[in-house]
Amino acid sequence: MIDKKMLESLDTKEKEFFKQTLEGLIEQTYAVEKEYKELSNSYNNLQNFLKQIVESLPNAIWVIEDSGDIFLQNSEAKKSKGLINHLDINKKNYEIEYNNIYYLIKINSAYGKKIISATDITQEKRSERLASMGQIAAHLSHEIRNPIGSVSLIASTLYKKVEEKNKPLVSEIRKAIWRVERIIKATLLFTKGVSINKSKFFIDSLVDDLNLAISYYSYSKNIKIDFDFPKIVIEADFDLLSIVLQNFIFNAIDAIEDDKSENGFITLSFKQESTKNIFEILDSAPQIENKNILYEPFKTTKTKGHGLGLALSLEIIKAHNADIVLLDNKKGFNIIF
Repeated sequence: MIDKKMLESLDTKEKEFFKQTLEGLIEQTYAVEKEYKELSNSYNNLQNFLKQIVESLPNAIWVIEDSGDIFLQNSEAKKSKGLINHLDINKKNYEIEYNNIYYLIKINSAYGKKIISATDITQEKRSERLASMGQIAAHLSHEIRNPIGSVSLIASTLYKKVEEKNKPLVSEIRKAIWRVERIIKATLLFTKGVSINKSKFFIDSLVDDLNLAISYYSYSKNIKIDFDFPKIVIEADFDLLSIVLQNFIFNAIDAIEDDKSENGFITLSFKQESTKNIFEILDSAPQIENKNILYEPFKTTKTKGHGLGLALSLEIIKAHNADIVLLDNKKGFNIIF
């Protein structure tokens, strides 16, 4: 507070000097206040920018205080509820499985805080497992192919020579061998990769090939299988497309076999809509329950099967630049070219 008596005792020149000094101090105060506001805004903008960076990261991020309290986390971290409580923050880099999801955990320390990153590596783990399983399956298929080929030749010779009453038994042996040969072919095709060889052919020419395959497939129930294929020309890989349709037919047969009903039906039809060619496969089996593993290799919910049918079918159809659609309103699939 300024002393009034002291101010009155000053002469004119001293008062002017005091006034200028006071004005300078006020201007400096305003300048400092302005600079403080600018620094405060810059700090807030930097904080918001850092939060946006953390939020944009695809992995879960936590910043933890020394006390264990969460200083900052992004939305991915919030989705992974409970994961933070299962982490060992004294380690730096490690993997952990939580709720059937594999995470790669990385932990760093800075400014008295721990920065924790959790990256979902489930797909990479699945790919590694599939690659390993594929290598084993390919090796086994190569080893089995030659002896199975010999057994198949012997069974065909035996079928011609046995008495008529024993032919049904040999026929069942041939069907079993055909099924093994088909599994070997599918496994090798899946592990080596699909390469298509397109040609033009009539749709209805597939029927004979499919009926021959069905004749080798064993099933016990009364299943009616109908084809509605018009005499229309399409361009595709005949052999691979036949394999795809066989896979859908055999899957439908297996599903009907697993059902309680003693009868069933499977219908395959073809139609053209605008520029699209559509195969529709319908059957009387119950709806598919676990759709998440539908196209996952080596996984199946059936009592029969090796889990490659739909995975290989999808790979073949994708190679044709086409797509497979699971129908919602009825049990079946559309293959759309």
